[in-house]
Amino acid sequence: MAACMLCRRVPRLRHLQGLIKDFTQAQPDYGKPEDDTDEQEGRKGAVQHQNTTVQGGYRLYYSPASYGHSARNSQASRTKIENHEDEHFSTTLTPSFWQQSNRYSVSCSRHLSSSKNTLLDLAFNTKSEPEMPKMSVYHRTPISPNVKVNSRAFIKCRPEYVSVTLDLTQRPHPIEWDEAWPLLQKVSILKGSIKPSDVPQFLLELSRLHPDKMSLVRSDHCFIMLLRYSVEHLQHFTDLQLLKVLESFVWLDIPPAHTVLELYEAELCRRAKHMSLHQLFLAADMWRCIGRQVPQFLQCLYDSVHLCLDKIGVPELVQLLYIMGEGRQCPKDLIHPVEQLLMCHLKQLYPEEVGTVCLGLFKSQTSLPVTVVNRIVDKACSFVKEMSDFAIVNVMKFLRFSYLYHTEWLEAMGREVPQRAHRMGVQGLMHVVLTCSALHYRNENLLIAVADRVPSMVPHCRTKDSCKLLWAFGTLGFPPVQNSSFYPSLVEALRQKKVEFLRYPEHLLTALLGLAFVAQFPEDLIALALSPDFVNSILKSTQLELKKDLLTIDGAVDLEFPQWTGPRLSRELREEVADMLWKFAQSDVCQKPEVQEAEAALQNLLGGEEFVRKTMILPHTRSIDLEVHLDPTGKAIPVNPAPHKAALAPENGSSKLTSNQGWGRINIGVTITEDLLAQLTNTRNPTQPSTPPSTIKPTSLYRVEPEESERLFSTGLNLTTDIIESLTKPSAQNSNGIVKLAIQVTNRNHYCSHSQQLLGLHAMKRRHLTMAGYRVVELKHHEWFPMIRKSMVEKLAYLHCKIYNSL
Repeated sequence: MAACMLCRRVPRLRHLQGLIKDFTQAQPDYGKPEDDTDEQEGRKGAVQHQNTTVQGGYRLYYSPASYGHSARNSQASRTKIENHEDEHFSTTLTPSFWQQSNRYSVSCSRHLSSSKNTLLDLAFNTKSEPEMPKMSVYHRTPISPNVKVNSRAFIKCRPEYVSVTLDLTQRPHPIEWDEAWPLLQKVSILKGSIKPSDVPQFLLELSRLHPDKMSLVRSDHCFIMLLRYSVEHLQHFTDLQLLKVLESFVWLDIPPAHTVLELYEAELCRRAKHMSLHQLFLAADMWRCIGRQVPQFLQCLYDSVHLCLDKIGVPELVQLLYIMGEGRQCPKDLIHPVEQLLMCHLKQLYPEEVGTVCLGLFKSQTSLPVTVVNRIVDKACSFVKEMSDFAIVNVMKFLRFSYLYHTEWLEAMGREVPQRAHRMGVQGLMHVVLTCSALHYRNENLLIAVADRVPSMVPHCRTKDSCKLLWAFGTLGFPPVQNSSFYPSLVEALRQKKVEFLRYPEHLLTALLGLAFVAQFPEDLIALALSPDFVNSILKSTQLELKKDLLTIDGAVDLEFPQWTGPRLSRELREEVADMLWKFAQSDVCQKPEVQEAEAALQNLLGGEEFVRKTMILPHTRSIDLEVHLDPTGKAIPVNPAPHKAALAPENGSSKLTSNQGWGRINIGVTITEDLLAQLTNTRNPTQPSTPPSTIKPTSLYRVEPEESERLFSTGLNLTTDIIESLTKPSAQNSNGIVKLAIQVTNRNHYCSHSQQLLGLHAMKRRHLTMAGYRVVELKHHEWFPMIRKSMVEKLAYLHCKIYNSL
């Protein structure tokens, strides 16, 4: 008998020691806010408390606390529930409909995209991150949010949410320590004779203790014994008792890594098939409140949802999307049912519910058809003034993920954000301008309002906020003269947190790229980014492809700082990355019809393949150019060495013309003859034999009056004022030597939407080409793309004007 009892006591003591160890190890980190993390960390921020390892790739756990504290009374403990950022929108997971349908769309990947011919990208890879050294004490210092936001406000929209969510603002009426102490003593007296029904009651009573005294309960040995008894009687609890215990764990602030919770999750998974859908939703919500990731239980919930689709109303749908977002996954087999449910219930959604829906879709990386996304955003537009700042930011995030340029919504943001900026949090503002930059939407009033607000909030900026703000403003070409304190304040904030870049190097490169776009170069931060130690740490990592970013920064320094004496990338590394970019360009951008047509037409105009080189003049700008050299008289000079001529010439079926002999002397511009006009306007007499361009004679000079252009060229080339001036007046001569031209075939994604404002990378490239001694000749997309469908003669006339008008 004694031996038998001894055998039972030993495992109990071992279990007790385990529980004590759980508390002693977990509690020091329990109230510690999350380190400054990014989309790269994925699940790591949440799982690091659980002593588990995630295999196969990053997943990210979001925290609406990025906008402020939770509405809970115990703010310090609740911050850890919502401390994970929500930036993971890699196109490698779920390509958006815009990317699939528009070959000139913007891709958010650090990989060079074929869609945009070099736009720099923001999203990062999704592979696991290696273990990094511990950060300094400063890195772990919590950054208090400047604006408090209730991220679960949607549950106030309808009374029905009470059955599927736990309202964290309705904490049970508190009791004093004098009332809690006798309960703990009673547990000590009852010991092994405690009844299964008593355990939930004890835990519920103790969970009513004032939050300030909760640590006394959690550290008490009697409470640890109570947890042990709860595990022993776990299978005897009713479903209601089980949920009540889980609720008590929320109020007791049980550390999410505690081993007791693992056992409770397993028990809930075992019972899931027999529990109601509302009970499963409630349990999932309480797991979220505790801060523990429970993928196995969520899968049980999703399986049950499949069986109960006819019972899903508005509250259940919104809660489902909320849970999916917090779990960072929407099962593929649920995407279509969710889409149908959304379309069915969309008209009934309230403003905060729309915000929650958008956030859930964004964080779960659920890509929906363009028509569905449009309808969701249309709904948001219908009551945008009633939406909270948090809900508005959530819609912006979903637009960024979907790459949907919703004109009405963006115009509404141009009105709303300037009015709200003074009260919005820095992280919300960051997401607003990040979406604007991703969609190429540049609104002066919006940018000025955010720039005016940010400097005062720098103490509340995480490193990622500062870096992404710099990136977004640089991409949209916001000049430093617009606000004298915006850029300096954020740069100084980065200086204060240099140590964090050892763990998240992508943040530093993102910031420096954004600054380079607007010709801002903080030398100390550049020296850090190009230092051998920093570069080597990047090269050793296989998770992030940052070599291209390093090359861009290094190339910018080379041109903008010729006196630079700081560190530089090695020649070998520069050549390696440049070769990688060129190989990709050859298989992608170089094969685009508009580029091939421009190359072929230029070769015809200038006299052959050796006069046009398709190359990356500045590899660090990640795009190609058609390079042409002219002597002082305007005559083309060969740029392609003979051995490489065949390799560089593209394969295409364009008709070849011999040379530019029929275009007249360069110093007087092109001669407009009756034969040429007949070809351009298709008005030649049918009985007159056709004359090839090479034999056009400069006879009977014809003057084109501006008012005649529409009538004469209505069926051929549409002459602009610039082209008419170039055709009818002498071209400028360059007597200073060889003129190097960089001819660019641009597309609409090189510009801000509905604007002539170049995006940051392309504006920087123009600046750098000028510094490198080139004259940029742009074949604008709205001019050249229609020209591709016209005759070779019209193409040559257009290109002649473009080239010689630039001299």
